[in-house]
Amino acid sequence: MPSSVMPMTNQTNGRPTAAAISAVGLRKSYGDKTVLDGIDLHVPAGSVFALLGPNGAGKTTAVKILSTLITADGGQVRVGGHDLTTEAQAVRAAIGVTGQFSAVDGLITGEENMLLMADLHHLSRQEGRRVAAELLRRFDLTEAAKKPASTYSGGMKRRLDIAMTLVGAPRIIFLDEPTTGLDPRSRHTMWGIIRELVTGGVTVFLTTQYLEEADQLADRIAVLNGGKIAAEGTAEELKRLIPGGHVRLRFTDPTAYRTAAAALTGAARDDEALALQLPSDGSQRELRSVLDWLDSTGVEADELTVHTPDLDDVFFALTATTPVPAPSEESAR
Repeated sequence: MPSSVMPMTNQTNGRPTAAAISAVGLRKSYGDKTVLDGIDLHVPAGSVFALLGPNGAGKTTAVKILSTLITADGGQVRVGGHDLTTEAQAVRAAIGVTGQFSAVDGLITGEENMLLMADLHHLSRQEGRRVAAELLRRFDLTEAAKKPASTYSGGMKRRLDIAMTLVGAPRIIFLDEPTTGLDPRSRHTMWGIIRELVTGGVTVFLTTQYLEEADQLADRIAVLNGGKIAAEGTAEELKRLIPGGHVRLRFTDPTAYRTAAAALTGAARDDEALALQLPSDGSQRELRSVLDWLDSTGVEADELTVHTPDLDDVFFALTATTPVPAPSEESAR
């Protein structure tokens, strides 16, 4: 591991957490177009790392490099503890990849797809059948196992695709937009599968265009834009980068509303709705100060709501032309 990439600390127990994936100065160009412009990545083992970005930002290129499908133009990368350049075969043995487009062969059954993967991983016939049956059961595909995969729904095909990826028991899985095109129910099923994988100790590197997906699943999120990492952190850290958070107080008593409006001079007024809007970062400290003020003055609000920016706001701000400050070094840890 390059000396500049240090192990992260697991905040739940204080012990160092090894990196499943680390990259320093990763670069890739196609002709005169720079796709990845010296990006750094650090993905702790046993976590979900989400890479977000607009179409053409380089997400799939990053996955292809990290999974040995294409070579980088520069940078130092280790995956599963192995150097990507000199130990590519060891990297391949440690990873599984589910791309944007399904690897399922629709002309054969789900079971035959699984057994084909078992053969590719050089499992014995008995072991291959055992692994295939277990994964088909785990992904709720046992009843459909004997049917041609072409008859499967989109969600079933995606589950089979990931089951095929797991035949070799990879420690690190790359999921490139795994839920694109799925209906909401199938998407939530896929989220449950991803959570189960991580609970079992697997590291998941996820690219997605669904911001709710990253918010629900990812321990850390990086936003890729213009070939660079625009920002990285937890979902909450990224949300705090964007202004616009506020506390909204709504009143039914006009007198209470006027009293509060006169005292809270920095609040935006909505006289028709009898509502006040106070800038806030949504922290417990700021919310407590508002509640303490209401108690001390005897003013009673009928409704108090806290509004904080979501990942949609973060994404649009970070991928716009106007730069947004990156998280401080401490907040990103």
